[in-house]
Amino acid sequence: MEIACTRSSHDLLLARQAYHARYKKSLEEDVAYHTTGDFRKLLVPLVSAYRYEGDEVNMTLAKSEAKLLHENISKKAYNDEDLIRILTTRSKAQINATLNHYKNEFKNDIEKDLEADPKDEFLSILRATIKCLTRSEEYFENVLRLAINKQGTDEGALTRVVTTRAEIDMKIIKDEYHKRNSVPLDHAIAKDTRGDYEDLLLALIGHGDA
Repeated sequence: MEIACTRSSHDLLLARQAYHARYKKSLEEDVAYHTTGDFRKLLVPLVSAYRYEGDEVNMTLAKSEAKLLHENISKKAYNDEDLIRILTTRSKAQINATLNHYKNEFKNDIEKDLEADPKDEFLSILRATIKCLTRSEEYFENVLRLAINKQGTDEGALTRVVTTRAEIDMKIIKDEYHKRNSVPLDHAIAKDTRGDYEDLLLALIGHGDA
C-alpha cells in the first residue's frame, strides 16, 4: 500500500516490471494470492494503478464523488466498489478536491468518519491509504514516530522510511516530525540508535542541514 500510494505512476510501473522480471510473475498476481476479502479488493487495484499526475481537477466530479463517499460511509459500506474505485483510480489532485468538498459539505474529515471501529484493520488501511495519497509526510512521520518510540526500535520501519524517502521528501518529513514531536528527527534517531547504523541514518536524512 505504501509504495503504491506514494510513488509516481511511472515509478510504480517500473517496480511492477522489475518484480515480474525478478520473480517471473506479476505483482498483482502475488498480492491477490497473499490477501483475501476486502484487503484484496483494495490492494490489487492499488498496485495496478496508473494515475494521471497532473493538477487538473473536475469539480463537478469531486462534488458528486464526495457525496458518493459519504453515502457509502454512512451505510458502513466501506468495501463498496465506488469507494474503492475512487481511491484506486483518481489522480491525487482529484482525490484532494473530492475530500476537501467532503469536509466542507459534511463538516468532518473523511478519516474521522472512518474511525467507527478503531480495531477494524480494513478501516485502518483505508485511513492509511487516504493519508498516503493526500498527506504522505504525515503518514511517514507517524511511521517514524511509532518506530522510534516503541519499546525497542523498529529498525525495519525506520530504515525503510529513511532509505526510500531520503532523496524525495525527507526535508518535509523532518519538518513534520519536528512540528509533531517538538524534537528534531536527527536528535530522536541519535538517541535511539548507535554506531554505524546511527551514522548511516543521520547521513541519509541530512543531519545538520538547515
